[in-house]
Amino acid sequence: MRKKLINPKFLKAAVYGANDGIITTFAVVAGVAGAKLAASVVLILGIANMVADGLSMAVGDYLGEHSEQRLRKQQQQAFEEDGLWKTGVVTFVAFVVAGTLPLLPYIVHSLGLSFPQEYQFIYSILATGGALFVVGSMRTFLTKGSWLINGLEMLSIGAIAALVAYFLGAGIESLINS
Repeated sequence: MRKKLINPKFLKAAVYGANDGIITTFAVVAGVAGAKLAASVVLILGIANMVADGLSMAVGDYLGEHSEQRLRKQQQQAFEEDGLWKTGVVTFVAFVVAGTLPLLPYIVHSLGLSFPQEYQFIYSILATGGALFVVGSMRTFLTKGSWLINGLEMLSIGAIAALVAYFLGAGIESLINS
């Protein structure tokens, strides 16, 4: 029985897209929360950023892969056309799916479902932290290493980015309104 091999570029694209989708979307949430802006601003900026940044990353991934393959071909190395555009798609899908998680509490509330508005940011923090840890840990299914260390590694990077975004939002808000 042959074990099906997964192209490492797809794993890289999925982890990169999911990580960036979670962190950049939550950075918008944290910045808006730090500035004490309305929840509707979170949804407007969060969704606009998620789609635009996801597309930008997908195109960037495609162009990076294309450039790498052209250079390999010019240098007479192995050239593989397969996967050129596919990694861009994987990056975009992972970015948007994972990037939706920090927005879920705001989306649920905007749909009129029973959800306390005053806890939206806290629920977003929990969804973001959980998503970062799970995506980091899931890498261990395809690579060697500790699921705990991999999860904590990604969670730590996201936490640093979130703290920076939150305090920047709070600082800019206080400068503007002082």
